[in-house]
Order: sequence, then structure tokens, then C-alpha cells
Amino acid sequence: MPLTRTHDLMTAGGAVAAFNVITLEHAEAIALGAEAAGAPAILQISENAVRFHGGNLATIAAATAAVARASTARLALHLDHVESMDLLRASAAHDFGSVMFDASKLPYGENVKATAAAVRWAHERGIWLEAELGRVGGKAGDAHTPGVRTDPAEAAAYVADTGVDALAVAVGSTHAMTERTAALDHSLIATLATTLPVPLVLHGSSGVPDAEIRRAIASGMKKINVGTALNAAYTTAVRAFLDTHPSTVDPRKYLAPAREAMTGAVAGFLRATRS
Repeated sequence: MPLTRTHDLMTAGGAVAAFNVITLEHAEAIALGAEAAGAPAILQISENAVRFHGGNLATIAAATAAVARASTARLALHLDHVESMDLLRASAAHDFGSVMFDASKLPYGENVKATAAAVRWAHERGIWLEAELGRVGGKAGDAHTPGVRTDPAEAAAYVADTGVDALAVAVGSTHAMTERTAALDHSLIATLATTLPVPLVLHGSSGVPDAEIRRAIASGMKKINVGTALNAAYTTAVRAFLDTHPSTVDPRKYLAPAREAMTGAVAGFLRATRS
């Protein structure tokens, strides 16, 4: 099936789950999980993943796009957490329908200036651009430190001044959680959803229980980002196989159950977003 544009999935109604791709098995599992759940999905490649592949965006992008086109599910390709302008510019040549440009580490004024420039560049090429305001974080406590959650008034000004198409907001989730124990600020989500004219994005969804995800969607969350949960499924399956088959040297023997475990995780998250 041809690649679907992120914009089309995000404006079709309901919420859409987006999953991080690191290896070919990740991409295959996302496609298989979407087919199993009968749901669309977004395959996203982060700047960190590109760095893992030697800085070569072309190869991992081409492989991921090929997997998506071979699937019967509606799948979009997204470049995630991009801080490098060079990498942003490279996205136009590699089938990406959307990019998350991450200037959240910069002071507010510099964030606005850099993101507005990224938006102008992206829109000239028909690319949908997501940004982040607040700090989702990746260490225990970041998501709950006073002052890091997204302020609705500031977010409204930010969207108006940058022209972004979607906004990743800090509402209580944290990147890289391996246990699903996060409690979200649903009142803040609802306020942001009614204040902002663009879709809201939940980063760090691996640590959010299904019930919290469903409630967040009901409050107005539109894009649900999942990464660590797939890595945990992958690693757990590989470790279990090698623990019981320590003499195995053929990677296909342990990558097959790893891909199957990730497929199940993808299907589970997709069903949670649509129930």
C-alpha cells in the first residue's frame, strides 16, 4: 500500500499511535501489529536511531518505507526528535510526511525562532511539523518537577508564533519508562485541547497504562508515541530464548520471537488507542 501522509492520519478522527523504529525487525513488527489490530500507525525514526545507523538516514528510511509499502495497513513515516537542521533538511528526500523538530532544550525565545524557521522550511515542502513545549524528560522526577509541564497560555502563544501542526506536551509522562505506572494530568490535557488549535502529542507513552491512555485520548490527546515498550519486548524475548538455548548462533532463531513480541506490543497499544 502507498505510504499515508501523517496529516491524513491525524485529521481522520480519533487518535493515532506512533512507534519508534530502530531495526528492521521493529519496522516489520509495527506493520504486522497494525495489520493484526486493523488500525493505522506511524513508523517513526528518531535522530538517535539515525545516529545508531552511522548517521545514514537514507538506509534506515528506505528500509522502513519499504516495509510500510508492503503492508496492508495504513502507515505513515515520521522523523522524530530532530535537533539538527541538516537532518531536518534531509527528510525531504526520504519519504517522510512529518518531522518532530525538537528545540525544547533551548530558552523559550530561541525555541520559537528555531521552530518557526523549521516550520517554514517544512511547509514549503508539504511536510507536517510537530514540536515540543515543556519537558517530558527521561529521568525519574522530570515529569513532576514544578514548572516543567506545558502552560496553556504559553502553548497558545507558541503555536501562534511558530505555526506548528502539532504540539508534544508535558502532562506527566516520561521517556524511557519500563513500567506502566505514569499518572497523567487529565485536567491539563483537557485545557490544552480546548485552548490549542492543533493536535496534542503524548511522548513517553510506554510508561502509561492503557486506562490512562484511553482517558487521555478522551480528553483530547491525538498522537500516542511508543518506543521503550517495543525495546523491552524485544530484549525480553531475546534474553529468554538465549537463556534456554545458549549455544544458538543463528540470529534468526532469537530475532523471530523478538519480532513476534514487539508485534504483540504494537497491537496492544493500537487497540488501547481505539477502544
